[in-house]
Amino acid sequence: MGWLNKIFKGSVNRVSRGHYDGHWHEGNQSEHTRDAYDESDSEDIAHAIALSLAEQDPNKGKAIDPDYSLEEDEQLARALQESLNTESPRQNAPVENVPSESIPAREPHQPVLPSSGFRTCAGCRKPIGHGRFLSCMDEVWHPQCFKCYACNKPISEYEFAMHEDQPYHKSCYKDFFHPKCDVCKNFIPTNKNGLIEYRAHPFWMQKYCPSHEDDGTPRCCSCERMEPTDIKYITLDDGRKLCLECLTSATMDSPECQHLYMDIQEFFEGLNMKVEQQVPLLLVERQALNEALEAEKSGHHLPETRGLCLSEEQIVRTILKRPTIGPGKRIMDMITGPYKLVRRCEVTAILILYGLPRLQTGSILAHEMMHAYLRLKGYRSLSPQVEEGICQVLSHLWLESEIIAGASGNTASSSASSSSSSAAPTSSKKGAKTEFEKKLGAFIKNQIETDSSVEYGDGFRAGIQAVEQYGLRSTLDHMRLTGSFPY
Repeated sequence: MGWLNKIFKGSVNRVSRGHYDGHWHEGNQSEHTRDAYDESDSEDIAHAIALSLAEQDPNKGKAIDPDYSLEEDEQLARALQESLNTESPRQNAPVENVPSESIPAREPHQPVLPSSGFRTCAGCRKPIGHGRFLSCMDEVWHPQCFKCYACNKPISEYEFAMHEDQPYHKSCYKDFFHPKCDVCKNFIPTNKNGLIEYRAHPFWMQKYCPSHEDDGTPRCCSCERMEPTDIKYITLDDGRKLCLECLTSATMDSPECQHLYMDIQEFFEGLNMKVEQQVPLLLVERQALNEALEAEKSGHHLPETRGLCLSEEQIVRTILKRPTIGPGKRIMDMITGPYKLVRRCEVTAILILYGLPRLQTGSILAHEMMHAYLRLKGYRSLSPQVEEGICQVLSHLWLESEIIAGASGNTASSSASSSSSSAAPTSSKKGAKTEFEKKLGAFIKNQIETDSSVEYGDGFRAGIQAVEQYGLRSTLDHMRLTGSFPY
């Protein structure tokens, strides 16, 4: 199954600093408009302007007394500012290396107080006055007023980040918006182009560093989610890993699985597809399943086989008692025993891989039960695509019935408890589902619907289309006569 690639970009801006002492001085341009004067040039210009004004008006050329009146100060400042604006128009510096997600430039907004003409701080809306100031985002600010939107502390660094027209410290921006790996819990590193690239599961959307695909990080054998570093998965005896959520409803032995078997038999009877013969159902380990698969002379199976409908006589080792979880979260005390299959009809047994959650075990069992039904009812010469397709349709229909029943909270009467000393968890019974079980059911359905193989994927899509259009009974009748789906 292919995984999704995601790329994440951020934007970094620069802040221009300056001071006001009767003249405006600003530092280098940011991505927005910036002044390009250094301090010495500004002093020379101011001195020249003052001499020029003194020649035109003797009163304006006098030395400024420290105790001058506010009115004279405002007049002089206004005259100097107007002269600067006239003789040295502001220039926009070119924008370089601006990320594609940078905040779009806005029209310069420089509010002016009617009384004095001074520019105001974009933060507190008060006059900048004398002293230091910052120029960024097309506005000017008191240094203490230009604050990070996340921590509400002043931004004193030369660079800052923007998100939805709000400034952030680079560190705060990273904490809030830089994605973290769901496996190692670290920030996902940037690639050689400076972009944040990660992988994501197509259903669960668990995102992780690309390196985890090749570093041996295990996945849950049921839901396929990767094992996080802070949560230890259960290790089954055959090396498979099982996450803790899937473990809560896992079916571990043959007696425990009999309750689920009866539920699915009732489901088939409700579709007027009763299986008359008593077919043994056995939960087995992976090795036993593979050995039975090799002994079986026919059949069409996935590369990772989880269930079998057998027609041959053979001896199979089945799990007799639910195992326990020992140190290191490993399965231990597995008790197995031989079971001799005798051919009394076309089907000798159904084998299911142990350790899978109830919904996944049930979907596999419904699939194999449909194989048994077709053989017992005399459906011959079906192509792999038709046979596997209709079996996947029954698996899908059973899952839908379980999800609907679980969502409505309906509960069915349960059979007598298992003779096993460790009873099945409550969540494994038919009835109301936990939120995770609902999500897992949707995941298993999605796997059936999106399967890319010809037999299982294309076969299912052709089969479900025929069932939705003509009904299940008419589809089965057409299959019996023609060996294909009706179109």
